[in-house]
Amino acid sequence: MGRALLSAAVAVGIACAVLAACTSPTPVASSPPAVSTQAPAALAQIGAFGLDLSAGDAGVKAGDNFYLHASATWLQNNPIPPDRTRWGTFEILAAKSESAVRTLIEDLAQQPSTSPTERKIGDYYRAFMNETAIEAAGLTPIAQDLQRIATARDHAELIRVAADPTVAARMPITASITLDQKNPDRYIVSVTHSGLGLPEREYYLSDKFADIRTKYVAHISRLLTLAGQTDSAAKARRILALETSIAQLHWPIAERRDRERTYNRRTRAELLATLDGFPIQAALAASRMDQQQEFVIRELEAMPKLAALYRNTPLEQWREYMIHSCISANATLLPQAIAEEHFDFYGRTLNGQPQQRDRWKRGVEVVNGALGEAVGQAYVKRYFPADAKSKMLDLVENVRRAYGERIDNLAWMTPQTKVVAREKLAAFRVKVGYPDRWRDYSALEVRADDPVGNSKRAALFEFNRRLARINQPTDREEWNMTPQTVNAYYNSTFNEIVFPAAILQPPFFDPNADPAVNYGGIGGVIGHEMGHGFDDQGAKSDARGVLRDWWQPQDVSAFKDLTGRLANQYATFEALPGLKVNGQLTLGENIGDNGGLSVSLAAYRLSLQDRPAPVLNDLTGQQRFFLSWAQVWRTQIREQRLRNQVMTDSHSPAEFRVNGTVRNMPEWYEAFSVQPDQKLFLPPDQRVTIW
Repeated sequence: MGRALLSAAVAVGIACAVLAACTSPTPVASSPPAVSTQAPAALAQIGAFGLDLSAGDAGVKAGDNFYLHASATWLQNNPIPPDRTRWGTFEILAAKSESAVRTLIEDLAQQPSTSPTERKIGDYYRAFMNETAIEAAGLTPIAQDLQRIATARDHAELIRVAADPTVAARMPITASITLDQKNPDRYIVSVTHSGLGLPEREYYLSDKFADIRTKYVAHISRLLTLAGQTDSAAKARRILALETSIAQLHWPIAERRDRERTYNRRTRAELLATLDGFPIQAALAASRMDQQQEFVIRELEAMPKLAALYRNTPLEQWREYMIHSCISANATLLPQAIAEEHFDFYGRTLNGQPQQRDRWKRGVEVVNGALGEAVGQAYVKRYFPADAKSKMLDLVENVRRAYGERIDNLAWMTPQTKVVAREKLAAFRVKVGYPDRWRDYSALEVRADDPVGNSKRAALFEFNRRLARINQPTDREEWNMTPQTVNAYYNSTFNEIVFPAAILQPPFFDPNADPAVNYGGIGGVIGHEMGHGFDDQGAKSDARGVLRDWWQPQDVSAFKDLTGRLANQYATFEALPGLKVNGQLTLGENIGDNGGLSVSLAAYRLSLQDRPAPVLNDLTGQQRFFLSWAQVWRTQIREQRLRNQVMTDSHSPAEFRVNGTVRNMPEWYEAFSVQPDQKLFLPPDQRVTIW
């Protein structure tokens, strides 16, 4: 399963109050060095050597708030665009990628292509952009789905409808085909809980979200009315009540991170017994998974209760619930009034986004979702420099070397466990830029006049692609992100780290930038993804990706002590008044940052080959390294989106990814002369170094 640098659903960010005026735009070291050398001859794309020295505020001491020290002026001068809920390095690069993809897609949409796949890209986009045809079609494209739901004769028939991959509708229990975490050479059917329309269970159960629930009911009522449903207000209240009953049985999100607790392999007979009363056989048959004999149940204790809830809730209430979820899932492809109502709640109300994104941007998004690798192939051909891949691989290997040396020098780990950790590190598979083998979309039918049909056929295509994996060797060449995605991830079951092409550009990576800047940027990302292999969950897999216990007992104890201390540190950070970071939910990502940045700094030092780092603009190599890390994470975020992130996302807000990481590194204290009376100062015995 992939662990991304940035959540795809709720990305990192911080709502930050910046100073009204700045004493100086350039971050200044507390003790400037006496000698300054010139910048590299080849100019970087940002500044003279890769850092935007106008971004910070030297009036904010590094030791008080390093995030603002490095980025306060940038934050003040870069408001969030009205069609965004956050704005920072990732979003700026994503917008650049989006514009590049738009050019590619519109070229294909306007000019006939001899390539069948390229024609599909153009036709998919053209269908989405034809608002006149969408308005004329009304609800006809989903009318059959709604009819099937409304006329389902019993609970089993309704489940068969829900299990149809072309029907976009929620249910409290779902099954999907995943990698077997205890056998990376095969796929297995995984069963998990689902079924909520709000972001997480706490939105139904906490008094803090009472207003959101009231607005959610009003939204459901309006959406149902727009879709021609009767008695919408009463149905909306019943739908919320049912979703609340589901939420009460869901595990808290932090508990769902536990890979051992969520791996419960069961036989077919055991699955049927666990889900007694839930028509799982009907669901498996409709999904063509009925021949499977082994399954993994994730939230084991919740399943019998959810099965009972499904059995004991009247069929009519489930019909109402499914009709709403079907309309909601298709809303962006339906007439403007429905699409706008959907955005009004999920965009404006939940995330504080004032303005709907331009239709072309949404068009790029849907095409990327359906034909992502086909678009990626064209993107790489046009925009990805051929030499970037080899230079990136060199960086990766230097970070790997540094990680190995740090493992060797760990005081808390026994020699026996170090041997296996080293084996795992050596086995990391690295993927950079784009897949070596592109996905074949020949079986996907796309029509230039059928946006909902295209979405249905794309869902069926993807479902069939995954279904065909059963009883086949696992595909280790597959990518879980497209090349045009600004992100990176670690896959624990394949023990691989993956860096798409779109992230390999400034400020993360620039061949002409100062090495300290590259190591603080993309080097920190490399270290972060490697760090996921050794975080509190990734460390449960061995070199082959097998989920098993390979640690000595005393190492487990020492590791839990260190990670517990790190979780407690982050739990003190307050993102909004009264809302603190969940240290357990964010622990894996915080370990990735904590270890990754330390390892990348060690790799930077290795790259110097015992030579002194040059001093540029009165900044030492270590200062440039840490400022580069801060430059990568600078982000503005709307309050509603920030609240969602803290409640649902395994990533800490951006400010704490910067400040929470550097305050545990002695080199940062040295670089910026951080003093005990400054706010981020931690006494040496309270700093956490894990890797």
